[in-house]
Amino acid sequence: MAASEASAAPSLRGGRFAGLLMRAVSAAILGPLLLAAVWYGFPWIDLVAAIAAPIMIFEWSRLTRGAPVLRLLAWAYGLAALVALLWLRHQPAYGRETILWVLVCIWATDIGAYFVGRTAGGAKLAPRISPGKTWSGLVGGMAWAAVGSAAMGYAFGLGETVPLAIAGAALAIVGQAGDLLESAAKRRAGVKDSGRLIPGHGGLLDRIDGLMAVLVAVGIARLVAGNAWPWT
Repeated sequence: MAASEASAAPSLRGGRFAGLLMRAVSAAILGPLLLAAVWYGFPWIDLVAAIAAPIMIFEWSRLTRGAPVLRLLAWAYGLAALVALLWLRHQPAYGRETILWVLVCIWATDIGAYFVGRTAGGAKLAPRISPGKTWSGLVGGMAWAAVGSAAMGYAFGLGETVPLAIAGAALAIVGQAGDLLESAAKRRAGVKDSGRLIPGHGGLLDRIDGLMAVLVAVGIARLVAGNAWPWT
């Protein structure tokens, strides 16, 4: 996920804006491919999961070198996220809508946390783990996710606005927790990125750290609350 930044605005000719441009180009290429796989479902979303699984295992192995128990837990966590992705998408009731909703909540969290955090600055969220993140960024991410979640319900003609907004804000917190978890693993391993797979983004885990946590959380919530959640 995108970290919220509290530092001064960079020059338009370089600094973070140059990196932001590369990130935007990568997202513009990869985003539509992921959305198409989600939209059409089988076999495309299954192919995405099959490609992602060994990459995730490799990157988690790199981040947990020398800690076999942590490695096993990381593998289980990553694979649980992929299982949740496929299980949720292949649900006969609102499978496509649920995954699109999850993606919108995650992307809204990223955008809100980045821009609000950079603009407002303030106290650090977890300075020992990820110094760039701020509490203002978290609040911004929650607000944007709440709006995105409610907007998706309106677009689908499903769900109630207030419960969806609350769910979106909650998912933003879960997503940021997933982001911090991966940041802690990178700090432990002494690396900046989980890999070099995606230009401007680093490794696969750097892009889906929050998404993994949200997929697991939504999968558990769907099991507990019923197959129509959050659309009832």
